[in-house]
Amino acid sequence: MSKNLKLRRGFDIKLAGRAQKKVSEVEVPETYALKPTDFIGIKRPKLMVAEGDKVKAGTPLLYCKLMDRVKYCSPVSGEVIEIRRGPKRKLLEVVISADGKMEHETVEKVAISELKKMSRETLVDILLTNGVWPNIIQRPYGVVASPEESPKSIFISAFDNSPLAPDYDFLFNGEENYFQAGVEVLRKFTTGKIHVSIDGKAEVSKVFSHTKNVELHKFTGPHPSGNVGVQIHHLDPVNKDDLVWTVNPYGVIQMGKLFLEGQYDASAVIAVAGSEVKEPGYFKTYKGANIQSFIKNNLKQNNVRIISGNVLTGERIDNNGYLGFYHNLITVIPEGDKYDMFGWILPTVSTLSFQRAFGLFSFLNKKKEFVLDTNMKGEKRTFVQTGVFEKVTPMDILPTYLLKSILAEDYDEMEELGIYEVIEEDLALCEFVDVSKHNIQAILRNGLELIQNS
Repeated sequence: MSKNLKLRRGFDIKLAGRAQKKVSEVEVPETYALKPTDFIGIKRPKLMVAEGDKVKAGTPLLYCKLMDRVKYCSPVSGEVIEIRRGPKRKLLEVVISADGKMEHETVEKVAISELKKMSRETLVDILLTNGVWPNIIQRPYGVVASPEESPKSIFISAFDNSPLAPDYDFLFNGEENYFQAGVEVLRKFTTGKIHVSIDGKAEVSKVFSHTKNVELHKFTGPHPSGNVGVQIHHLDPVNKDDLVWTVNPYGVIQMGKLFLEGQYDASAVIAVAGSEVKEPGYFKTYKGANIQSFIKNNLKQNNVRIISGNVLTGERIDNNGYLGFYHNLITVIPEGDKYDMFGWILPTVSTLSFQRAFGLFSFLNKKKEFVLDTNMKGEKRTFVQTGVFEKVTPMDILPTYLLKSILAEDYDEMEELGIYEVIEEDLALCEFVDVSKHNIQAILRNGLELIQNS
């Protein structure tokens, strides 16, 4: 049964520089990269190519030694020009120089009606070998799902209300048929329901509202109501020994394209946004694209922070970096390397703060958009018990006590306090409002790894 849920806890970070709904043309990026670091939980990635090898879009580049059936594939055709490693030879990037031909590895095309007749094993094999499987993320732990297991349900969040998030209805306009095909594939993987959640405040989405064989739900409320973890909590919570899969809409569409078009298609529309972007907008490209084409001559200044993803959970990259596998947004904000004496405690109308004592007047104009830099406006100290974490977490868990149990490595307390229900994005707002300036997302990931490896 469909549900309409209104969440009151949370906080909208309204930043200046939202992308205008217009797809602009830019110079086609020359290089693309697959980054193993995008995939949480990947252990000991093994290369399947070497520098100088020719590849097509969909050619496997690497696999995880602990889950070797899952292949991670090239987004474009061209030549592998560099394999970048970090300390201890950690694999960071496989860089491909695009040849402009966009040749694809191909599989047999299948109509939607035929998908319903295919076996689960056949569908899994095709997804695993053609680069699409990494779109499926399992809860708990937020890692790439194991093909050997079956979830009790599958969740798709069809909207995003994180800071400067792109409009999904605009992003995926015209992809309805592929989305439906992807849903038909996912139906083979669970005996439970497929839940699709849309924004209850927005116009009814043309892309998602007419999807068949799903449970459609409406969520309203501030961020993080668009987070799939919050939606799972209110519809079908994850307990110990439970398994739920999540897929973002892009991943569902990519599955549909693989079967309907017979090829791995990494094409995407992305948003480039932020207060330091001259002309925020949308651009057509491919996943893993070098971002230079999108920011060249499009920045108001040079002293900026460039983020693949949003400001809460995204990855910092340089101006010659690459778009992340799961990202459809590039955010550019000022670098916070200038400090004002007592500036963080002075009442001001230009600073956004959840704490009214600091951003004394900022909350009066709820429509105001802010230009915020990366300055944390404080320093690390012991946990201050304020109850503020609970005010921005629309879930029946106690974040402060959960985080303390992780620091104490108390496994029983972690389980009782709901660690199976959350990953980093679900507590990212806690990091923003934290007066003690802890790296909360890193603490949570450490706790998840402790539980997973126990």
